Order: sequence, then C-alpha cells, then structure tokens
Amino acid sequence: MIRSMTGYGRARQIRSRREITIEVRAVNNRYLDCAVKMPHLYLFAEDALKKAVQKSVSRGKVDVFVTVDATAADAVKTKVNRELAAQYAAALRELSEIVGADLTGQLLTRFPDALSVTKEEADLDAVTGDLCAVLGEALSAFQSMRRAEGEKLAEDIAARLDTVERLTGEIERRSPETVREYREKLLRRMREVLQDASIDEQRILTEAALYADKVAVDEETVRLRSHVSQLRGMLESDAPQGRRMDFLIQELNREANTIGSKCGDAAAARIVVELKAEIEKIREQAQNIE
Repeated sequence: MIRSMTGYGRARQIRSRREITIEVRAVNNRYLDCAVKMPHLYLFAEDALKKAVQKSVSRGKVDVFVTVDATAADAVKTKVNRELAAQYAAALRELSEIVGADLTGQLLTRFPDALSVTKEEADLDAVTGDLCAVLGEALSAFQSMRRAEGEKLAEDIAARLDTVERLTGEIERRSPETVREYREKLLRRMREVLQDASIDEQRILTEAALYADKVAVDEETVRLRSHVSQLRGMLESDAPQGRRMDFLIQELNREANTIGSKCGDAAAARIVVELKAEIEKIREQAQNIE
C-alpha cells in the first residue's frame, strides 16, 4: 500500500544510562530533504542518523529532533599530577623541618592542579548505536502513520479513478452521437439551401466521414483507460510511487485536453470539464504520496 509523505513518530528509551528521545516529522517535498537537530556533543552521530532515515524514506522534508539526558551516564576520572605533587611534597617536608611540625599528605589535595577530575570519554560507536536504535523505533511509528494516511489517500484516488472511467465511458458513447447529429445538421442545412433541388447523399456521407475522423477520440479514451489501470496498480504497490503517479496524471490531463479540443458539442464539453476537474483532484492527492 502507498504511503503519505507526511507523518510523525516518537520514541524514548534509556540506553547505557542515557535517556534518549527522538522525534521524526515530515511534510511534502519533491525530493528527500533530511535535517537532524541534536545537541552539539552528539554531532558525531549525525551522518549515521541521516543514513538511517535515507534507508527508510525516499521523499519528503524530514526533520529529526534528538534530545539526550546523560546525567546518569556521566563518569568521572581522577588523575594525579605526579610531577607537581612531588614538588609540593618536597616543599611540605622542608616546611616540616622548619616549623617542627608534621605536615601530612592530606595538605597536598588543597594545592591546585595536584589532582584533576575529568569526565571519561564515551564510546562514540556505542553511543551512535544507541541513538540509531531509538531512531529505528521512532521511524517505525512514523511509517505506521504514513501508511495509515496513505491508505486513506488510496481510497480517495481509487474512487476518483472510478469517476474518470465512468466519464470516459460517457465520452465514448457520446462520440458517435456527435457524428450523427452533425450529419443531420448538415443535411438540414443543405435542404434549406437547395430547397427542392436534389441532394447528393454521397457528399453528405463523405462530409460526415471526414468530421467523424476529425472528432474521433478512440485513441485518447484507450490511453485514458490504460493510465487509469496503471494508477490502480500503483495504489497497491509497497514501493514509492509518487513520481510515477505524477507523470501518469500529467498524461491523463493531456488526453483530456485533446478530447476537449475535439469536442464539437456542449454536452461532450461538459463531460470533459467534469473529467478534468476530477483529474485535478487526483493530482492534488497524489502530491501527498511518497
């Protein structure tokens, strides 16, 4: 089943003592445009997240929002500046001899830079894997929403394709009537002009045949039905079909325009106007399809 380009998905997990929340939002766009907004400290994982989105999404403007609470994951590392601490210790021993008092090593901790406390560096690959795992869950929810909306789009387009087929049938039935009415109209005019004079029936038939060839829409209606059939097949496909559908709908509109240019009566023209209006509605819906 086809998917809509618009959708939303959210996931929250605690992985490696980090609380990770990821939201995925998408709106219509001709091509895939992915933007990841995340804390500066985690920018090293941006490319991996974009690649994960590209594997799952083919069209749309996709925004990925990442928030990370790493308070519980922060680990500290204490380091002794041995060279500086040895110099402090030597100075303390010298002071002990001068003042005649025992100056313990606890005093060393009061001197600046004797001890340094830093955060341990995180395993970047592991963190990237955690972020991608949470993104995978968010994308799953995102795709579920897109499929649900795509199902509604497919139902609406299928109903409109039924209308296009019905109108095509009316045009096919109306075409011979147009030729017959033209022949009768031509015959009446010739009788009015010639009055009692004899009328060349063969000339009438020839003129009617030329007119029938001019207004024939058989080729256009056959192509219309072919395009409708292909569109129905696309509605059942799981692969992205938006661009192909857009092309076929342009072809539908082109055939309708050709039929409209050949129509010689008001009744057929009204059918064509209705046909084009329905094709335009299909085009508007198809613009939402991935």
